[in-house]
Amino acid sequence: MDIREYKQRAKLIKDNETYKVYDLSELKHLNVSLTELEPKKSTAGHSHNDADEVYVFIDGEGVMEVGEKTLAVKAGDIVLVPAGDFHKVHNQGEKNLNFWAIFEKYEGRGK
Repeated sequence: MDIREYKQRAKLIKDNETYKVYDLSELKHLNVSLTELEPKKSTAGHSHNDADEVYVFIDGEGVMEVGEKTLAVKAGDIVLVPAGDFHKVHNQGEKNLNFWAIFEKYEGRGK
């Protein structure tokens, strides 16, 4: 499926001046989430005690904090986030930083 079909099938769960977040929770154990992070903005940052995550960057550039590390990210990069690690994305560019987050469903998200 392409991004247009994804957005038709997914649920828009956040839409504000910082980002748009779409969740597609059709799979039994995984949630596929698309974030469109506005220029010069950052995600709130969070951690999940019981869920690993994989971030796949599809457009733009920025920085991602994962645990004690700070990583430069751009289109094509993949970042693994182990359960329990705090993570946060910062868009340092002049256009949207778009990425997929794929994670195990947990209470309150995707279930």
